[in-house]
Amino acid sequence: MKVSEKRKIPRRDVDVTVMGLGCAQMGNLYRVTPYEESKGAFDTAWEHGIRYFDTAPFYGYTRSERRLGTMVTEHERSDYTLSTKVGRVMVPDDTVGPEEDAYVAPLPFRPAYDYSYDGILRSFEASQQRLGILKPDILYIHDIGTVTHGDRHAHYWDQLTSGGGFKALAKLRDEGSTGAVGLGVNEWEVVRDAMEIFDIDVAMLAGRYTLLEQDSLTFMDTCAARGVAIVAAGAFNSGILAGNRKFNYADAPSDILAKVDALHDACDEMGVSLQAAALQFPLAHPACVTVVSGARNAAQLSSNIEWFEQDIPAEFWSELEKRGLIAEGAPVPRARASS
Repeated sequence: MKVSEKRKIPRRDVDVTVMGLGCAQMGNLYRVTPYEESKGAFDTAWEHGIRYFDTAPFYGYTRSERRLGTMVTEHERSDYTLSTKVGRVMVPDDTVGPEEDAYVAPLPFRPAYDYSYDGILRSFEASQQRLGILKPDILYIHDIGTVTHGDRHAHYWDQLTSGGGFKALAKLRDEGSTGAVGLGVNEWEVVRDAMEIFDIDVAMLAGRYTLLEQDSLTFMDTCAARGVAIVAAGAFNSGILAGNRKFNYADAPSDILAKVDALHDACDEMGVSLQAAALQFPLAHPACVTVVSGARNAAQLSSNIEWFEQDIPAEFWSELEKRGLIAEGAPVPRARASS
C-alpha cells in the first residue's frame, strides 16, 4: 500500500490519504525545530503523495498552525485535506516561558480551555486566520477527557453539552465551514460517550488502538458499524515501538516492556521491522481511515514512509496471533502479504 492511497470518511464528503503528517513537531515539540526542517518534512510528504495534514492551536502555542499555513498555501486548496482543533483559546500572554507543555520557545499565547459555544467559535476563527484557510476539512475537539482534565472533566464536559460546544460544532459543519467534526483525544472512552449524545463523523485517537494495545477493539468495531471514522495517531505509543522505553510519555511499566520485548523477538525471528508493523497494524481495522505520523524533518518522514510501505508477510501476523500478541478478533493486514 502506498501512502498516497485515499480513504473516505464514511459520513462526509472528505477523504484522507492513508498516511497523514502530524504537525506537532512544527511547534518545537521537545526541541527547537528550524522552519527549514519542518518545511523539509512537509515537502517530503507532498512528494510522496501524502495529502492529509493535522495541526492544532496548542502545538507550539500557535506556531504549528502558522507554519503549516504558509506551507499549504503554496498548493491548490482542493489538493489537500487539513484538520485542526478547538477547545483551547490562545490568549496573548507575555509571561509564557522558554518551555511550556513540552514545547520549546513557544509563542506568547497561553492556552485557556474553553469548550463552550462561544469558545469553540472563537478558537475556530483564530485558526482560520493563522492558517489562511476559511474551511478546514476536519475540526476536532481537542483533549477532552479525564486523561487531560482529571476531576475537572465534568466541568468541561458540561461546557460541551449544556454550554453549547457540540452545538457550535454542528453549526460549523451544517453551514459548510468545515467538512467533518469529531474529537481528537488520548482515550477511547470519551469518544464512546460523545457518540451517545452527538453525531460525530470522525475521531483522532492517539494510542489506544495500536500494535501494543487493543483494549479498544470492541469500540473500534462499533465505530465501523456506525460509520464513524478513526484517525489513528501515536502508532508508536510515545515511541516505545520505535526504540525508546517510554509509554504514554512516561517510563514504561514492566508489563508493557515485557510485551514490547516479545514483539521485538517475533520481529527479529521473521525479519520484520517493528516500526513497520506498528505503522501498518491500525489501518487493517475497517474503522481506521488513516495513520497520522509525526516527523521533525525529511529524514524522519522518509523512514516512516518506508516502514509504512514495507511488505510484511501474512505469516508474521499469524505468528503474532499464535503467540497471543494481538487481541483475538483484531483485523490484521493480510492483504499486504509479500508475493
